This record gives sequence, structure tokens and C-alpha cells, in this order.
Amino acid sequence: MTREPADAGLLGPGGRPLRIVLVVNEDWMFWSHRLALARAARAAGAEVTVATRVAAHGARIAGEGFRVVPLAWRRGARNPFTEARAVAQLARLYRRLAPDLVHHVGVKAAVYGGLAALYARRPPQVHTLAGFGWVSTSSRARARVLRVLVHAVFRHVLSSPRSHLVVQNPDDEAEVLRGRLFAADRVHLIRGSGVDSRHFVPAPEPAGPVTAVLASRLIRSKGVVEVVEAARRLRARHADVRVRLVGDPDPENPETVSARELNAWADAGIVEWTPRVDDMLEVWKAAHIGVLPSYREGMPRALLEAAACGRALVATDVPGCREIVRDGDNGILVPLHDVPALADALARLAGDAELRRRMGRRSRERVEAHYSDEVIVAQMLSLYRRIAGREAG
Repeated sequence: MTREPADAGLLGPGGRPLRIVLVVNEDWMFWSHRLALARAARAAGAEVTVATRVAAHGARIAGEGFRVVPLAWRRGARNPFTEARAVAQLARLYRRLAPDLVHHVGVKAAVYGGLAALYARRPPQVHTLAGFGWVSTSSRARARVLRVLVHAVFRHVLSSPRSHLVVQNPDDEAEVLRGRLFAADRVHLIRGSGVDSRHFVPAPEPAGPVTAVLASRLIRSKGVVEVVEAARRLRARHADVRVRLVGDPDPENPETVSARELNAWADAGIVEWTPRVDDMLEVWKAAHIGVLPSYREGMPRALLEAAACGRALVATDVPGCREIVRDGDNGILVPLHDVPALADALARLAGDAELRRRMGRRSRERVEAHYSDEVIVAQMLSLYRRIAGREAG
């Protein structure tokens, strides 16, 4: 992707600030994944509005100086009248603000925002998708039906020449192009949302038993059950490995792991469970291995943070994960759903400190070269400028 000079501003018609609306499903997701982008866009001269469901981070986002528009939606909502009101709210917002660019992050934001744009003079749009979530990974009949419907909506809503799609790994890019969901010249590969490599920095491994951490929303498609079963096997072998889950159940997702299950595993001594924390730095400093046997990812932030902290990684050989983890280089890839292979990979790294250190160094190098905030944000701002320049032309 072409890079503009560092001082190239984000300007709209007549040289005024470019008006950007960032639509993100949840306020915590904006805070953890898109704050650096919003700050950089503002620093480049843009006016940034954040539209999101406000739960715990609304005041913090407003405290950054961004206009915050609370959205009346929930990710797990199914009432069609409530969902129609959410689309109408976005359409009113777009008509009122007349943005030069709207950036939808996530499937729901893209679908609902795309529909809203049809009734709001079709502002130029960027849609960032990290896969199709539960709809993509689940084999349930309901998910299969929704998958067909979502693809159909994308073909209709996102067919405008003013719409651009950002995917986060080459597998998703190939799938989109193969399915003809989007014109090839409007599909852009930008590898994730970036990670703050100045905050997440390498630290010496802690003393004590080797600790492997899975940090994510605690839903089945993240491989939570497989990690627990691998931990059970390691415990039966008397392996000196501690497995820790960091995160919360997600009641909005049909495949959430329940708090009852988590407490039962922890009470049995199979794994440790710690609720989600905003700043994961101390978690990774206290860990030796980052693990994520997910079923499919866009660009998993937990692995990026662990890699930035110089940790060896274990993950499944699936889209997204295999972009970050290069087997034998900075970690170990295992087949999907293969609990014995997962247990063996954790045991191998637990028993070889030098291998962990070597892989950890390579993890850090990969983040600095490809996944830091500086790299990813520069690519996204470049796309913003190209779209703004095209519209102005």
C-alpha cells in the first residue's frame, strides 16, 4: 500500500477537517482496538465521532476529546423491531453529521451501518471484518442459515462503489474474493488493529511453574474447552505446567462458556480463571506462553500482545492464528480440535526454556515488523486518504 508523507493531513472539501464516524459494536472494543487509530486520525486533522454501545468506557472515550454517540443495540439482540430502530438511529446520525467517511468495525456494525447508509446519501464507507464470528465458526443449523443471510445482505448493502472492505488476513481475503462478496479493487488487507509495542514490551520470564495463558472472551470457538482438556491431560502426566484463563463469559454469544463451568474447572484445580482486565501487560509479564486454540480469527489481539511481550506462542493452524504464529519459528501450530497435540506443544515449551526464549525473541521481531500500532495505523490512514481523495476527485 502506498505511504503518504507523515505530515499528510486528513482534509475534506475546501481543506476543512475530514469528518469521520467510527462505528464499533462495543465501547470496550473501541477502547482496546481502535483508540490508537482515532487518536492518529485526529492528530492528522480529522474530526472523529465514535458511535458505539456505551457500557463502561463512554466517559473515557469522551475524555479523550471524541464525540460519543451511544447506540441502542446489543450484539445478541434478535428483536427485529429493536434492530430496525438501531438502523434508523444510524441513518439519522449519518444525515445529521454528513460524514466524509464512515468506518464500520465488526459484522453487526457493517451490516446495520451499510443499511443505514442506503438511506443517508451513501457516505463513503470502510468496513473492517475480523471474520463472521459465531456465524462463521458454528455448525449449528441457525448459524448456517444466518451465514447465507449475512452473505446476501453483504452483496446488496456493500455493492456500492463507495464501500471498501478491510480484511485482516490473507485467508479471509481469498474467501471474500472467491465468494465474490466484494469487488477486488475495493478489498484491502490490513493485518489487524495493531498493538502498542511501546507499552507491551519484553520482560524476563517469571520464576515458578511455567504458565500458559489463554486471554479472550470465554466462548467455545476460542478453544477454551480444548485448553481445559489439554490442562487435564498435563495434570494427569504430572507436568509442571499451569494453565490460566483470563477473560469473561460473553452472554451475547450463543457459544459462551458459563461462569458455573469456569468455577468448576478452577475448583477442581484444572485451570486458573481470572476475569478480564483492561491492561494485559502484567498478565503477560507473569506468563511464559501465550495460547489460543481458536477455531478461526481475524487477527487475534491476545497473541499480538503476548508476542509483543516476547512470549512463545501455541495456536491452531487456522486463519488469523497462523499469520502471527509461524510454526517452529515463534511458536507451535497444532491442528484444530487436536487436544493431544495441544497438550504436547505446551509440554514441549514448558520443558525447554531456551526454546521459549528464542521463540519469544522472534515473536517480538514479528510484531515490530508487521503488527505495531505505527505500522497498522499508518496503513489505515493511508486508506482513509485514498478514499477521501477519490471522493474529492
